[in-house]
Amino acid sequence: MRGFDLTPYRRTTVGFDRLFDLIENSARLQQVDNYPPYNIERLEEDRYRVTLAVAGFKPDEIDITAQQNLLQITGRKAESTDGERGSYLHLGIANRGFERRFELADFVRVERADLADGLLIVDLVREVPDAMKPRKIAINGKGAVVEHPAVEQQADKNAA
Repeated sequence: MRGFDLTPYRRTTVGFDRLFDLIENSARLQQVDNYPPYNIERLEEDRYRVTLAVAGFKPDEIDITAQQNLLQITGRKAESTDGERGSYLHLGIANRGFERRFELADFVRVERADLADGLLIVDLVREVPDAMKPRKIAINGKGAVVEHPAVEQQADKNAA
């Protein structure tokens, strides 16, 4: 992906600068650290789930921050003394802090977060405002706006 040139797309599109910048930055800054492992699922058309394997972390050691177009998940292990931990013969479970960032599309918000069985599950939903949904514009209709047929069909389904 490092040799991929987005210049032709930049010349023929308008308003996609942020997307192209994200692609170019991710190619340059490929994360070396894969801790903690995670999955991203698409549950429905506008519903997503991010699952992180955070074995050994308690809910008060994980901080989830959602900002405009950014989901940041941070884990900080509480400092413990050697007397509390004991003497390990093998230490294979990573017990270090982490920070994961996920770029979110417009209108995507965090619906809920759960921690169970060593998995942190963050559910996301995309809610497009009515003003941003497709509309059919009447020609020579003196500014009349007609709802797009797909929007009308969805409204009929919701009413039923």
